[in-house]
Amino acid sequence: MFTQVPPRAAIGVATALFASALAIAAHADDASPWQRDGHSAVRLLAGSRSGAVLLGGIAIQLQPGWKTYWRMPGDSGVPPRFDFSKSDNVEAVTVMWPAPLKFDDGAGGHSIGYHDQIVLPLRIVAKSADKPVTLRAEINYAVCEKLCIPVEANAELGFNSVASTEDANLRAALDTVPKPATIGDPNPLTIRDVKRDGPKNVVVDVVVPDGRNVNLYVEGPTPDWALPIPAPVAHSPPGVKRFTFELDGLPPGAKPEGAALKFTLVGPDKSYEFNTNLE
Repeated sequence: MFTQVPPRAAIGVATALFASALAIAAHADDASPWQRDGHSAVRLLAGSRSGAVLLGGIAIQLQPGWKTYWRMPGDSGVPPRFDFSKSDNVEAVTVMWPAPLKFDDGAGGHSIGYHDQIVLPLRIVAKSADKPVTLRAEINYAVCEKLCIPVEANAELGFNSVASTEDANLRAALDTVPKPATIGDPNPLTIRDVKRDGPKNVVVDVVVPDGRNVNLYVEGPTPDWALPIPAPVAHSPPGVKRFTFELDGLPPGAKPEGAALKFTLVGPDKSYEFNTNLE
C-alpha cells in the first residue's frame, strides 16, 4: 500500500534527517574511531578550534576489573607512553593527568592509575593558528587485571569544529587534573611541611579537613627516579596527617640534596600538585 506524504511534511522530515546527519558527522569529526583490544579501547578527542592553543584528549575505556596506569605507576606497572611527532602543524603537546587512584598490586605493594574510563586532557600548540591541525598519536599503555597486557594503538584526528561536541567532556576531565599549589598555603587541603629525617627518610606533613582520607605521591626530577609511595604514619601530630618515604630508587650517581620533587596530594574532592627542592 502506498501512502502519499504531503510536500510540507516531507520537507520537514528531510530537514530533520539532514540536521541529524550533520550532528552525527560533527560528532564523528570531534572523536577518532575507537581502537579496541580485548580489554580496553582508546581514541582521540578534539576540542573547539580557536587560536593556536587547542584542547584535546585521549579517552580510554576499560573492562570491569581492569586498570591502566598513571605517569608514575607505583610499586609495579607500566606508565603510558605517547608519541605525537607525526602530527601536522603541531608545535608541542602536553599530556595532563587527572588525579589517580591507588590499587593493591597483588604483590604486597600498590600501583597507581585508573579504572573504568579516563580522559587525559591534551594541551596542543599549533605551529600556525590559521592552518589545519591534524593530531597523530602512537599510544602505548598497559591494561592489568591479575596480569598486565601491553597495548599499542595509532589514532588520527583533525581539529575542525568551531564548537566541538566534546568540549564539555574535555572541560570535565580538565577539572580533575590536580591544581598547582605551594607548600604551606592556606588551602584546607595542603602540604604544611617537607623535611628530612636522617640520611634516607623524608617526612611530609599534610593538613586534611575533618581527617578525611587522602593519598600522597612523590616523583623525582626525571622519570628514572623510582621513589616509593609515601606511607601514612599511624600516630601523626595533632592537626596533620604525616607521611614518610625513603630515598630509594634513585638513578646511579644521583644525589637527593637539592633534588626537585613533585608531590601530588589527592583528596576526596580536590587534588593539588606541589613542587619543592629537597633540603
